[in-house]
Amino acid sequence: MLWRNNLLITNIIQTMGKKFLITASILGLISIVLGAFGAHALKEVISEKSIIIFETGTRYQMYHALMLLYLGETKYLSETDKKKIFRFVIVGIICFSGSIYLLAINELTTFNFKSIGFITPMGGVLLITAWSIMIFKFIKYKPN
Repeated sequence: MLWRNNLLITNIIQTMGKKFLITASILGLISIVLGAFGAHALKEVISEKSIIIFETGTRYQMYHALMLLYLGETKYLSETDKKKIFRFVIVGIICFSGSIYLLAINELTTFNFKSIGFITPMGGVLLITAWSIMIFKFIKYKPN
């Protein structure tokens, strides 16, 4: 019975790692696609300042996609900590990069995305929190 429980736990851990890796890969892909879109299609229709803002969103999205790739494979964090960090990163990317994308294309729409600009720093705080948790857990880590 203990063997079956260990096998079940191993399968759950592998499934979570796979979820992190797939999510990270999708976020990385979206970052590359949006970066290319910004560099080529948007370049002709929005200001240079807006392009720089847009690039900031893609850059931070990629940084955190890479973080999730690491998170999916590291053995230095518990599964509970990984899930917590994962959630902070996902919501942080949506709030931070998502709002930055919308703010960058503000001049193309009739809706004033500046009215939701407060979401950007909230996303930043979530990303900072994810990194802080990871640092704290690394400091507390004691190998068996």
